[in-house]
Amino acid sequence: MRQQRTIYFNDARHYYLFAFEPPMTLEDAWVPIDEVAGTGVDTFAYGVERGDGLFYPSRAGMMFGTDIQPFEQAAYWRTWHNMQSLIERGLDPLTVLIDRAHDKNMDFWASLRMAGYGKMDPAHNLANGGGGLAHVEVRAHIMEVVRELAVEYETDGIELDFALPGGAPNILRKEDVEATTPLLTDYVEELAELVRGQQGGVVGARVLPTEAMNLAQGLDVRTWLERGLVDFLVPMRYGYMILDGDMPVDWMIEAAHEAGVSVYGTLQPYVRDESTGAEQRIWPDLAQLRAASASLLDRGCDGLYAWFMRWPLGDQERSSLSELGDRDLMQEKDKHYVLARSAQDMENQYPVALPIEINADDREKHAIVFYCADDAQEGRVSQVLLKIKIVDLVSEDRLEVALNGKSLVSEVCRREYGWIVAPYQSMWLVFDLQKVRPQQGKNLLEISLVGRPEDLVSPLKVAEVEVLVKYHPLPSGLG
Repeated sequence: MRQQRTIYFNDARHYYLFAFEPPMTLEDAWVPIDEVAGTGVDTFAYGVERGDGLFYPSRAGMMFGTDIQPFEQAAYWRTWHNMQSLIERGLDPLTVLIDRAHDKNMDFWASLRMAGYGKMDPAHNLANGGGGLAHVEVRAHIMEVVRELAVEYETDGIELDFALPGGAPNILRKEDVEATTPLLTDYVEELAELVRGQQGGVVGARVLPTEAMNLAQGLDVRTWLERGLVDFLVPMRYGYMILDGDMPVDWMIEAAHEAGVSVYGTLQPYVRDESTGAEQRIWPDLAQLRAASASLLDRGCDGLYAWFMRWPLGDQERSSLSELGDRDLMQEKDKHYVLARSAQDMENQYPVALPIEINADDREKHAIVFYCADDAQEGRVSQVLLKIKIVDLVSEDRLEVALNGKSLVSEVCRREYGWIVAPYQSMWLVFDLQKVRPQQGKNLLEISLVGRPEDLVSPLKVAEVEVLVKYHPLPSGLG
């Protein structure tokens, strides 16, 4: 049965066990829960391992740090001694978090990487040339870890994380995919039966965004849905961490809803990072988070899945977690849509429209489809800006820009370099849309080069597209 949720994921490491100095106090151990308590978060997902050991004293698997002593990194030393400082006082690090989540009225999901299997023969690992999940021994081992998490701990759900590759960018060896796909489907069924056998336990999976990407990794998600094997899905692509309200998951939403299964849209943590050519990671502001969240919900997602927010979580992060799961709270607030750009040298990435290269003699229309959750014709909308970043643009270039088949020639357009003057790189075209505005739902932006100076032969590159929808601060009739 579908269920609306706002989920926050903590990976146990970067913003917790790696960073805190031992010995860990009980108040320290509660931080992952307490930092989101009192927001709209109703479900806490916790990454119980990273592939080389579990972050609790497991009997089924190996606890992180067991096999790497003496430690060669401070973060690993901290993690081991933080866990031990709790264990020595009779406190299980995982139980502490579960109990705290329940005290704060949150469900607790244990998230387990399916491509990681500490304690197993290293030869099974894809990175070492092994077959990973194609090995029956690996599947049996993970089964026991899931049994432990579902039976011996008071978890409310188990998230099977298939989105993180075991030998990037793959979950299986290509030669094993065809034979292993039906085995993985049956395996998910076994895991689901195990988890659902517990009181109120739900089972779901992190999977890849497109159907083709999943099938290429042995994940027959559509069959999972048809057979009722999962209760929820979280589409995600590790390595491509760019916030994207247009993530191509319509197929998943449709198939999942036919089966009564929830889909939770992922709020990737950055609007720019090294993969897209930025010098550093840039976290989204609240308006950018709203835009992606509203789009995902408007497109049919049953809730949102946030992770890796700027840490320590401050007022903006807590504020965003308080409103992002509620479309009503976001409806008449400013939104800043930032369209996804293709990553540099990124294998196995789902397709995105940007960037687009236009040769000097290219006169074709280049299409960019994006979703807008706002009714931009609504009375409280005060301004709509369309921003297009183009590399190597000059004033004598003649462009035609149209939105949903309507030319923007009559709209006011100004040129800007942005906050950094970069004449060798790019320029922004900023349209103040008065007559032609985006519609609620899917929109088609078309850009064509009509003319370029004869003595300038370099191509143009449409690098970025953004849409800002701004609202009057006062209620209707007062703005």
